[in-house]
Amino acid sequence: MLVELRIENFAIIDRLEIEFGAGFIAFTGETGAGKSIIIDAVETLLGVRADASFIRTGVKSSSVEGTFRVREQTRQTIHAILNREELMDDPDYLTLRREFRTQGRNVARVNGRTVKLSLLRELGEILIDVHGQSEHLSLRRVKNHLGLLDRFAEVDDSLADYRKTYEALRELRSELSALREAESDAVRRAELLAFQVDEITAANLQAGEEEDLREERTRLANAESLANLANTALAALDDTTPDAPAATDRMGEVVKALQDLSKVDESQAEFNESAQELFDGLTNLARELQGYLEIIEFNPKRLEEVEERLELLHNLKRKYGEGILEILAFGEQAQEDLDAITHAEERLAELEARENTLLQAIGEKAELLSTKRHNAADKLSTDIEVQLNDLRMAGARFGVDFKTRPDPNGIQVGDDERLAFDSNGFESVEFLVEPNPGEGLKPLAKIASGGETSRLMLALKNVLAHADQTPTLIFDEIDQGIGGRVGAVVGQKLWNLGREHQVLCITHLPQLAGFGEQHFKVDKLVKDGRTITQVKKLNGEARLMELALMLGEVSEGTLQSANEILQTVNKATSAAG
Repeated sequence: MLVELRIENFAIIDRLEIEFGAGFIAFTGETGAGKSIIIDAVETLLGVRADASFIRTGVKSSSVEGTFRVREQTRQTIHAILNREELMDDPDYLTLRREFRTQGRNVARVNGRTVKLSLLRELGEILIDVHGQSEHLSLRRVKNHLGLLDRFAEVDDSLADYRKTYEALRELRSELSALREAESDAVRRAELLAFQVDEITAANLQAGEEEDLREERTRLANAESLANLANTALAALDDTTPDAPAATDRMGEVVKALQDLSKVDESQAEFNESAQELFDGLTNLARELQGYLEIIEFNPKRLEEVEERLELLHNLKRKYGEGILEILAFGEQAQEDLDAITHAEERLAELEARENTLLQAIGEKAELLSTKRHNAADKLSTDIEVQLNDLRMAGARFGVDFKTRPDPNGIQVGDDERLAFDSNGFESVEFLVEPNPGEGLKPLAKIASGGETSRLMLALKNVLAHADQTPTLIFDEIDQGIGGRVGAVVGQKLWNLGREHQVLCITHLPQLAGFGEQHFKVDKLVKDGRTITQVKKLNGEARLMELALMLGEVSEGTLQSANEILQTVNKATSAAG
């Protein structure tokens, strides 16, 4: 609910701060004092269109800021929006702000951060309903009617059960759609998959074989050159000629000489050990070269086979993956897809049977929902018409229009044709009203604004008090065209509504204002040559004087009448409490 409103440089308002409590709050004051301007300021917090014309003459900017306490009914919805936009601060409070400048764009803020106006509007629709000239009224939004009816009908459990089946059917139909689409292309797809699986399987790929093949190809392609180089190295190590003794023979002489040296000078035994290691190394190198020469082969046929195998791997990589492991993975997936297509007909039949079962189940649950809604609609109409009669709108009627739409893929309801359905059932709902006898029921969203409409909305709000989750309700012009007697009735209904909501009302009737649990007086005065609006909270004697003034000139008679109004209010609210 709205706990604090701060307005600065808005129309004739210089600076204004108002703190609000719960329950019914009355605003009174002379015509033109600025009561409706306060409502205009509140509406800017709701995201309605506004411009520089609101800026007080002589200044460059104006602002309106409201702090709201988040009530339990709307906590989940508001927190979801704030978390989505990363704007959560205090979970119990929310601040909206709108700034206007003579030059430059308007600025909307939520919890101090700049946001799009659409977000302000989204939050505003949850927080406040304004009943009067404003279009910011949840009851005018047809999309809200079904939710209100459902909460009035208390169908939460039935609706949750229906939606569980609806989600199961929606998921099943999604799978069915994918299967049917795949089925239309199944033959071509199966042929392609079978070819891919066969091609990869026939290749008999082995992990790591490409690297081995590349090494083998290098040896085969350079066999003669490799053999010559290896032979040259081996000859230098092992072949002895009159002019050039073998390296191993020369190294043997080195070893023999250092062995003799170490016998004479034992401190130089390391020479002998080093020489022996070198000799052993040369011997091993010669042996390894001999082994290498034995595996080098001049085999053009094998070279051709290796080249063909590498070309096959290249083509497979180009089609199926960057390496052998990726190709094998592609083949496994292709086999799974092929198996799925092979068994698609069985799965399709299974899903179609399940679809029929779910359609029958959801049809029964939708009919149960519909019955409860129709019964609740009858009671809702009766209750609202009783309220309208209390408000001197005898003859006014209220109705709920249920509409359906045929759909060959919909649900069977009774013996009727198949009907379209969604997560809420197979019917759409719209509230209808007939404010004056003989006019016929018309959509609530299209009725004219004014005091009569405000009383109609009051009747609706009273009946839907538990169902309507909007925390703060504002009524403007609700006393238009009614007298003091009806004003007292309206006042008590507003007070009753204040048990479930915070209710703000602008009124000229003392009988209505007397029910206010908070009473604010709006005055217009001239200060330093400028007209300004001020708001004062009235209590005790000051409030009594204001009620007397609303009855006429302050006198002993009007003071007595004002006192009687307060006594009547006290008696009525005590009995109701």
